[in-house]
Amino acid sequence: MEVVYVIICCQNKGLCPIQRFDGTACEQGFEIEIPPQCAGLFVECIIMAIVFSKMFTRASITNFPVYLMSGQVMFNFMNLSTKSAIQSINGSASLLKKTYVPKYVFTVSKIISGLIDCVFSMGALLIVMLFTGGEFTWRLFLFPLVLAQNFVFTMGLGLFLAATNVFFRDIQYIYNAITTAWLYLTPMFYPIEALPQNLQYIVSHLNPMYSYVSQFRMLTLPGFVPVGISIMWLIIIGIVSAFLMLIIGLWVFVKTQDKFILYI
Repeated sequence: MEVVYVIICCQNKGLCPIQRFDGTACEQGFEIEIPPQCAGLFVECIIMAIVFSKMFTRASITNFPVYLMSGQVMFNFMNLSTKSAIQSINGSASLLKKTYVPKYVFTVSKIISGLIDCVFSMGALLIVMLFTGGEFTWRLFLFPLVLAQNFVFTMGLGLFLAATNVFFRDIQYIYNAITTAWLYLTPMFYPIEALPQNLQYIVSHLNPMYSYVSQFRMLTLPGFVPVGISIMWLIIIGIVSAFLMLIIGLWVFVKTQDKFILYI
């Protein structure tokens, strides 16, 4: 865990973990700074809220800015963390060739760094709720339960992508296209009712991100009820998807990690 801490510390200070691995630049600890992603997310939310709020009536989406940003907080955590993790092994090739370091720490550090950014993004969401008249209820304290599911799912996916990208370098480009399609198939800025009936079932039952986004919206938007699926099934799908993805990711990573040195 000390190795993970040092790598995360260096990343958040903007230092290269390879050049500063001795810890001398990080010995004074972790400095809390507002990550640029929060400001970007805030501006993006405002722009998208202005553009898309006129497309949906109040009857279909209540408090569109909160609806939109709640989805972005969950989806962007998965999206940005996995895109960072996908290069975690290849990007640390020099260090892996010179000294023994557990290979998983590079991928884990990327996901944990994304988790920290996500927590800051939650602060930006609270500001949006304050200025748009959002309701602050005790349900907001359940946020860690939803984030934990997303974290486990993202960790498994990140490990899987990091391992496969060592052998197939084009995975990162294919994944960019996949996440773009994934974004539009997750009701981020539109209600799921806008989709055809058969596609609604596929999205609500086979898209893990819909589960995490919808669970989070139930905390930030009192009265929000997911369409086409019961709340119990929504939670079950989220938990099962998370641990299934973690098992797959760990299995692939552990199975292939001894061959990394031959390809990086």
